Amino acid sequence: MDREWNDSQPIYRQLRDRVVAMILDGVLNEGDPLPSVRTVAAEYRVNPITVMKGYQQLVDEKLVETKRGLGMFINAGARDLLLRGERQKFLTDQWPRIHATIRRLGLTAEELLDAGASGAPSSNAPEEER
Repeated sequence: MDREWNDSQPIYRQLRDRVVAMILDGVLNEGDPLPSVRTVAAEYRVNPITVMKGYQQLVDEKLVETKRGLGMFINAGARDLLLRGERQKFLTDQWPRIHATIRRLGLTAEELLDAGASGAPSSNAPEEER
């Protein structure tokens, strides 16, 4: 997990989002334990209550379960549940703005795919777009 926090949202929410990203990226899989609250609090220099609040959001969303005396574990189906929710959130919240920008700039599907594959604008793009 990234050690830097930003001021755009509460730390417990950022912590929750980082765990979600780790699940989506396959870093954490079904049945894997979450690091203990104390470990995360010490490593990232945050209050254990902050960590617990972030973890509790994951429990409330049914992504994580608590096994008394053992810790917290990623639930079966958590990744699929997240994918459905995150895809819908992307299509509803982010895609309309991205699509409008693509149209405004006159980008083609080929240019977008080339840039996505290489991380840079395609070589046949006009000079001012590079």
